Amino acid sequence: MDLTAALRAHRLVAIVRGDDPDAALGTVLTLIEEGVALVEVSLSGRDALDVIAQARAALGPDAPLGAGTVLTADDAHAVRRAGADFVVTPAVCEGVHTARELQLPVLAGVMTPTEIVAALRAGACALKIFPAAQAGGPAYLRALQGPFPDVPFVPVGGIDATAAAEYLAAGALAVGVGSPLVGTAADSPAGSGHEELRTRARAFLGVVRAEGQDPA
Repeated sequence: MDLTAALRAHRLVAIVRGDDPDAALGTVLTLIEEGVALVEVSLSGRDALDVIAQARAALGPDAPLGAGTVLTADDAHAVRRAGADFVVTPAVCEGVHTARELQLPVLAGVMTPTEIVAALRAGACALKIFPAAQAGGPAYLRALQGPFPDVPFVPVGGIDATAAAEYLAAGALAVGVGSPLVGTAADSPAGSGHEELRTRARAFLGVVRAEGQDPA
């Protein structure tokens, strides 16, 4: 898949992690039903590989599906076998290099200029500023755009709907959002809390559509 183009079109990546695999799977499918086209399942969640495999089976072969917190070569191989077609990492790590060897596009985690250069050299197609809120928020994104005006940045960490609008207005390619979007749905019994999840998904989609291209 062309991850950079997908990020540019949809402008939102939902991050799902949780202790209840059934609830996490339900969260993934609910988000996609609501129009959140880019979802990553974090390997820090319980039985995440099974969640990815079940989501892939439910969605079919063509829907984008990501795996997050991919740190090692073994992680990259495992998520590919499970059916992920893009990878997200929290850092410039072995997972980035192996995913690229497997021809999986990577959204690589960075914070400093040195890490930005390293991630680009490793073949990442977009860079996840993480943790974005602690790094300095939209002001930090603007500062990075001085020496790196053409780098596609995706802030992640501490982003609610208001902050999402601010990052996108500051030039972010997209934003990655976990708990402010997913809430506790991924840790709740299957089906519980999904009406609230749908409401939050619509709110975030309204923000990204107002700030840029319609992700339809």
